[in-house]
Amino acid sequence: MHSSRPLAEPPTRLSGPRRWLASALVGLGLLAPVTALAQSCGNTGAGFDAWKAQFAQEAQRNGVGARGLQALAATSYSSSTISADRNQKSFKYSLPKFMQVRGAPTIIAQGKQRKAQSQSFYDALERIYGVPAGVIISIHGMETGFGRFTGDTPVVSAIVTLTYDCRRSDFFKPHAIAALKMVDLGMITPNSRGAKHGELGHTQFLPGNALAYGVDADGNGRVDLNNQSDALASTANFLRQKGWRPGQGYQPGQPNFAVIGQWNAATVYQQAIAQIASQIDG
Repeated sequence: MHSSRPLAEPPTRLSGPRRWLASALVGLGLLAPVTALAQSCGNTGAGFDAWKAQFAQEAQRNGVGARGLQALAATSYSSSTISADRNQKSFKYSLPKFMQVRGAPTIIAQGKQRKAQSQSFYDALERIYGVPAGVIISIHGMETGFGRFTGDTPVVSAIVTLTYDCRRSDFFKPHAIAALKMVDLGMITPNSRGAKHGELGHTQFLPGNALAYGVDADGNGRVDLNNQSDALASTANFLRQKGWRPGQGYQPGQPNFAVIGQWNAATVYQQAIAQIASQIDG
């Protein structure tokens, strides 16, 4: 394994791909189906504390330990998360407008440079997972500007708030359970910060996906999605496990385009990733 020192760019060499892939697959058993109890929900913060006491019982039934339960008890209702959830306007843009707003030309230009600088790293990702460099790089650029901004919202509070909120409670509940388990495992802390919906790290993994598909790419014994190597390998592993077919195309109508939809359900996002990636891959 290469060194776990902080990296400004992905490492230029990777070794032990079998061990690396095995560490990815081990994670697949970590996210068990959530056992549900009858739960209320709310559209304001008024009932949040009472709901948390109920949810703590459900979390415990689903394997959350003492550290995770303490993190749950310490959460606060995230008004900024609810505001962001109600105002996701960019996904309603036309593709040209979305590409402009998200800075596609900059992502393409910088993405080509990053691929050239770390070609062997991206070659290793494609050899192990079958996902081309352009796709991984375009997601990295689109999500966080290549790690320049990974979010400033407390992750546990955000994901627990979305589970309490009535709009998409069932969708976020497994991610809340996963976030609390990640606290138990030391993958995150109660104070870890990410995006408004609780996404983590360089490519903005939701906690359930981080727990299930996270890869310890640098071999230091832990999955850290704020580590670039771990995050990019985890992204490739996610796509492969969701059905990516090595060597097949990823443009609209081609076999792998639907897999990009597993990362983000917005059609305009999927189209942007495919276009940006094709220009990076050349």
